[in-house]
Amino acid sequence: MAGRGGRPETPFLVAGAVTAALLVVLLYYPVASVLVEALFEDGRPTLDPLLGVLTDPFYWDLFGFTAYQAILSTLLSLLLGLPGAYVLARYEFPGRRTAQSLTLVPFVLPSIMVAVGFAAMFGTNGPLNQALSSLGLPKLELMFTLKIIVLAHAFYNAPLVARIVAAAWQGVDARTVETARSLGASPRRAFRDVVVPQLAPAVLTSALLVFIFTFMSFPIVLALGGLELATVEVWLYDRIRTLRLQEAAALAVLEAVITLGLTYAYLHYETAQAASQGVAPRPRARERLFGTLDAKRLAIAGYAVVIAVVFVGPIVSMLLASVTDLDGSLSLRYYEFLLARRDVVVGTQPDVAIRNSLIFAVGAVALAVPMGVVVSLATARDTLTARVVGTLAMLPFAVSGIIVGFGLLQTVVFGVEVGGLRIQVTGAVAIVAAHAVGAYPFVVRTVAPALSSMDEGLVESARALGASRTRALLDIELPLVAPAVAAGAAFAFAISIGEFNATIVLVEGGGAYTMPVAVERYLAERTLGPATAMGSVLLVVTGVSFVVIERVGGYGGFER
Repeated sequence: MAGRGGRPETPFLVAGAVTAALLVVLLYYPVASVLVEALFEDGRPTLDPLLGVLTDPFYWDLFGFTAYQAILSTLLSLLLGLPGAYVLARYEFPGRRTAQSLTLVPFVLPSIMVAVGFAAMFGTNGPLNQALSSLGLPKLELMFTLKIIVLAHAFYNAPLVARIVAAAWQGVDARTVETARSLGASPRRAFRDVVVPQLAPAVLTSALLVFIFTFMSFPIVLALGGLELATVEVWLYDRIRTLRLQEAAALAVLEAVITLGLTYAYLHYETAQAASQGVAPRPRARERLFGTLDAKRLAIAGYAVVIAVVFVGPIVSMLLASVTDLDGSLSLRYYEFLLARRDVVVGTQPDVAIRNSLIFAVGAVALAVPMGVVVSLATARDTLTARVVGTLAMLPFAVSGIIVGFGLLQTVVFGVEVGGLRIQVTGAVAIVAAHAVGAYPFVVRTVAPALSSMDEGLVESARALGASRTRALLDIELPLVAPAVAAGAAFAFAISIGEFNATIVLVEGGGAYTMPVAVERYLAERTLGPATAMGSVLLVVTGVSFVVIERVGGYGGFER
């Protein structure tokens, strides 16, 4: 590995070898072990576990329901995200930059925290039902229904739609629109025949991404639906928890086949979107949101109300519930509970959960950032090798955290034999490894674009003056991409703090539980107060990460 030009040097080769070894041990081997579990029995190949799942009507219904809720979630995400993309792309208004920055929220906000917010907002005694009762209207029973799952998914994924489509909308070639208008097309006809085709790849890309995320959704479905509304991910977790490992492996393999296929389609259409972007961006109209009311402003105001209810309401409700006692008075007792060293709720000490989360996040950053930088150096140039490495490195985006956790559990956690030596790691180390595996692709997506856009002449000049390849990297490239590295570290920290899927598999029966796991346990016991307090702490921690990402501007590959 030579990074951006030049012959490979020993430090690069060592860094590449170490990174490859870590990925093999922490990602590829554990995931492969799941495949082996599903295809081998007593050392002999067999298709019985897969056929058992494929011929069971229950699993056909399970996959069908998972796809159904993902389709509904995708449609609602598009319905909420596309108007936001239009507003962000076409208008200037106070707070526009902040609104655009908030579309990063799905990358840093823990999904279990979203579930807490929706439980607080739409619960039987939540603000929505209280408002309806005060108006003499019947309450809405949304908890543990498909409606609240789809709504929570839209909260999480509509900002992705807005971000991807708004970026493409800003890149619409103004000349094609002007040509259509000069030939007599009405504004509506020009939009339909010229703008829509240019936006179609971005819309399809965002829809595919949302479908993948919601098909693989776990914490939101587990917390707001449970086994009664189980998706593949939830049922897979239940099979692991009840030690039906071969059945779990077969289910995991079938899910991975589907998600890998969907991810390939996403990457294909993402490339098509990049290739179709115009070269003469259309200038945004400058609009003031406050002024004489007209149809346009009324529509924006109506959209703002929907956004307030669906996006702001759950977060505000969670914060209010965390400081509201059972009698409705203000109280900090739930936060006092978090600070107390007591085993009060389902064997979970809050202070231990907070401490573990912070320690694991630091460890994940220490692993993920070097791994991400090394992979970025290997993929920064547009070559066949770089594309292959980049695709393999993005495996965590396509494989469920449940599968990664399951693989780690039956390999390094249970122990493996290497050259007659049995290697086994503790649950805490395995959790840090799982967090790093899930986080390093975000480092790659922020650092690699920064390296790609750098002037290669700087490195060549340094080499001409006698600097080694390593010295050029340390003295020139890394300082120039330091903001992207900082943003990648902030992403990794936020991903680790909010990671739930692999953690809950690896922590089963142990004491290495984290804040998201504690939140889920509180919700499962219907103890909303402690759940909202812990969720609020999660919000603060991830909010700090968001501010770092926003300030350094390290959007990298997420800025399309």
